[in-house]
Amino acid sequence: MESGSVTTPFGRRPMTFGMLASQATARKIEPGQSIDKWKLYRALCEARPLLGVTDRALAILNALLSFYPKGEISEDNGLVVFPSNAQLSLRAHGMAEQTIRRHLASLIEAGLLIRKDSPNGKRYARKEQGGGLREAFGFSLAPLLARAEEIERLAAEVVTERLHLQRLRERLTLCRRDVAKLIEMALEEGAAGDWDAIHLHFRHVVERLPRSPSAAQAASAVDELELLREEITNQLEMQIKTHNQSGNAQHSERHIQNSNPHFTSESEPGFEPKQGATAEDRSAGRAEPIAQIQKDGGRNEYVSGTRASSVANGGLKSFPLGLVLQACPEIAAYGPQGSVGTWRDLMAAAVAVRSMLGVSPSAYEEACEIMGSENAATVMACVLERAGHINSAGGYLRDLTRRAEKGEFAIGPMLMALARTNSPVRGKTG
Repeated sequence: MESGSVTTPFGRRPMTFGMLASQATARKIEPGQSIDKWKLYRALCEARPLLGVTDRALAILNALLSFYPKGEISEDNGLVVFPSNAQLSLRAHGMAEQTIRRHLASLIEAGLLIRKDSPNGKRYARKEQGGGLREAFGFSLAPLLARAEEIERLAAEVVTERLHLQRLRERLTLCRRDVAKLIEMALEEGAAGDWDAIHLHFRHVVERLPRSPSAAQAASAVDELELLREEITNQLEMQIKTHNQSGNAQHSERHIQNSNPHFTSESEPGFEPKQGATAEDRSAGRAEPIAQIQKDGGRNEYVSGTRASSVANGGLKSFPLGLVLQACPEIAAYGPQGSVGTWRDLMAAAVAVRSMLGVSPSAYEEACEIMGSENAATVMACVLERAGHINSAGGYLRDLTRRAEKGEFAIGPMLMALARTNSPVRGKTG
């Protein structure tokens, strides 16, 4: 049993206020208080970051606890263990004695042990005549028993903080994945927006994180990325709503044109009838000048049966070749003679552009079947104009083809937007 008086270290080791405070804390043990030594040791391992001890110091403490004769630490069982450094080395997997002394000193400094030195500095115990210990000199475990509740509370805090950090890292991983894939999708689909700047902001947030971020750093990054994800989602959803409204308007426009073939759209240019032209000439001029091309070019052998079927069935509306070339001037350089003068030239140029942009033949053939050959060539001209904003031209064309098959895509808005962009005087295109 311990006497309860203050004990000072042997030899040249000085007495410190920390040692005095540890001994004062050890005297506050409640009567009958006890705790399982290995349960307490597990709590010590959890609370290690807050206690300021190393894992090797805890290995020495584990060896000391193994010398305690009972499973529970209590005053009734005695609180002092007195193994020699040689014995500690054996139970600490052969750790050097000099290293053992250093880690014992760190445990004492952390307030987890009290050194109870004998008059000659040796560790031993005196027994009574009945065999019980009368007095022992070595290391007192009293601070562990006195601070048991504090150690368990610190361990719970560390576990809670670790779980919180784990959840933050999970949210961070999911948010990074969502933002990266949304930006990739927007770039591939050619969605409107400054996606390069958004991607740079995203990379800045991600690269600012250290390899092992703290909870505060992870929480800050999660807040920024969740806000960025919400902004991207809102921007894309607004474009989806706008696209749906545009598709509904295009359906209504086709219905009006079918019921009134003499109607001329104000938002899309058509051939203006000449004075004295017959009604048949005016109607042919407003539809598509295939007959005129055949007369002028003398190429009566070419008739776009797919397009004629598409128009007859209420498919995509075709536009004048002059408007297509005005909106998409880059396609002219890929014509048979470095220019485009007829629809046949435009379709030949579209085939060359298809190969250059990496669009598969099957994707282009499907577009021709669904949209018509001339409309497919027009779409390829538009894709060429916007090639710098489209990552996968083949995927983009297939998506437009699927939407056209469902009646959800109209060439007009895309063509008119490019016409306004490339026209020196915007008023002449309307």
